[in-house]
Amino acid sequence: MRVINRFQKIVGFDRSMALASSALTALIPLSVLLGAASSNFVHYDAAERIIKRYNLTGAGATAVSSLFSPTEATSASVGIFGLVFMTISVLSFARAAQRLFEQAWELKPLSMRNTRNGLWWIITLGGYVVVNALLSAPLSGGALGLAASVCRVLLTTAFLVWSGRILSAKRISWPDLLPFGVTGAVLTTVYSVGATIYMPHLFNSSAARYGVVGAVFALISALFAAMLVLVASAALGREVRDELIRIRQGHRPSDHEVRRQWDSVVEQTRSRWRTAREQVSHRRIKDANH
Repeated sequence: MRVINRFQKIVGFDRSMALASSALTALIPLSVLLGAASSNFVHYDAAERIIKRYNLTGAGATAVSSLFSPTEATSASVGIFGLVFMTISVLSFARAAQRLFEQAWELKPLSMRNTRNGLWWIITLGGYVVVNALLSAPLSGGALGLAASVCRVLLTTAFLVWSGRILSAKRISWPDLLPFGVTGAVLTTVYSVGATIYMPHLFNSSAARYGVVGAVFALISALFAAMLVLVASAALGREVRDELIRIRQGHRPSDHEVRRQWDSVVEQTRSRWRTAREQVSHRRIKDANH
C-alpha cells in the first residue's frame, strides 16, 4: 500500500511519460549526430544496432533505418545548431531523471543548478550503454546467457545507484539507494527479456500501418514501458528502505494506520477513475454534438 501511495504521490504514469518523451527527443538526434561525428573513425549505426538487437525484419527494419539514418542524397553533418540541440535534449532528459529522484525522496528541486552533475550523468549513461553492449556480445549465446544476465544486473545496479547519487547532488546516501538499484536492475532485466519477444511485433505492425511514424510510436511505447519500470522501482526502493529502517528500530504500524493508508489509496484510485470517466463522457457528448 505504501508503494502504491508513493507511486501516486510522484504521479508515476505522468513521470514515466515525461521521461520517455525526454529520452526520445534525446535518443534520435544523439544517435544520428554521433553516427555522423564518428563515421570517420568507427562504424556506428544506431538503426543497425536496434535491428540486430530485436531481430527486426520487413517493414519494421525499413522504418527504423529510415528514422535513424540520413537519406542517400544527403550526408549528416554536426554543426553548431546540431550540437546545441543535442545538448539541450540530453540535459532535458537528465533533468527529467533528476526530478524523479527529487520527488521520490522528497527533496528540494535543484533544476538547472545541478547541470554539471547532469552532464556527468549523461557521460556515465553513455559509458553504461557501451559496457553493457560489450558484456552482452560475448556472453549472449548458449549456457553463458545466465552469466550475461547476472553481469547486466550487477552493472545496472551500480549504474542506477550512481544515477540517484549524482542526480540528487549527493543528497541521497548509497545505502538509501541500494534497494532502488537492486529492484530496478532486476525489473529492467525482466523487461528486457519481454521486450525482446514483443518488440519485433510492435515495430513491424506499427511500421506496416504508419510507416516511419510507426517506428516512432513503437519507440515511445517501448520507452514508456521502460521508464514505468524505473519509476515503479524508485517508489518500491524508497519504501523498502523506509521499511528496513522501521524494522531495525522495532516499529510496527497499527491496524488503524494500515486501514487509513488503504482507504487513502482506494479513494485516490476512485477519484482518478471518476475523472477519467467524466472526461470520456464529455468527449463523447462533444463528438455527438458535432
